[in-house]
Amino acid sequence: MDAFAVSIGKGLTVHKLRHVDALKTALWFGGFQALFPLLGFFFASTFSHYVTAVDHWIIFALLAFIGGNMIREAFEEDEENAKENAEFDWKHMLPLAVACSIDAFAVGVSFAFMKVNVWSSVITIGITTGAFSAAGLYIGRMFGARWQKPAQIAGGVVLVAYRSQGAARASRRAVMRMAMARREGSREGGAI
Repeated sequence: MDAFAVSIGKGLTVHKLRHVDALKTALWFGGFQALFPLLGFFFASTFSHYVTAVDHWIIFALLAFIGGNMIREAFEEDEENAKENAEFDWKHMLPLAVACSIDAFAVGVSFAFMKVNVWSSVITIGITTGAFSAAGLYIGRMFGARWQKPAQIAGGVVLVAYRSQGAARASRRAVMRMAMARREGSREGGAI
């Protein structure tokens, strides 16, 4: 879902979408969505409790930064917004692909505890994500051609809001776990 949303956001900012850009987007997002579960699978016993505890915050911070940049760029001069070729190079795509794939690491961790053919799973994830990312780019371009600036602002806001919701849910769960731990600690303390 993250890769699709980010692809739509990228499509909103592109003045001329080339097929090679859609292919690059599909390869970056599909490749990283396949790679991260594989890494999670292989490193499950070592890193699972660290990554699953903070993955939502990492994703939120990266995508909030990206969404904020989208909003900022919408208010810059048109010449600044016309850099469609540079937007698909590794410097722009790598942070996006990583940000959208961090939670896929946790999926890979779960694969380690299930009877799953990890290779067919990561190939399916990669192909599906790649296809949806390419489609998202075209969908974003279709809307961006008509409403470039408002769509770019909306895309940035949606990107930030989407991950803010996930971060808020994770915070509520953490507070609930702490409250439950305190309650159980006070019960045990009173019994002694």
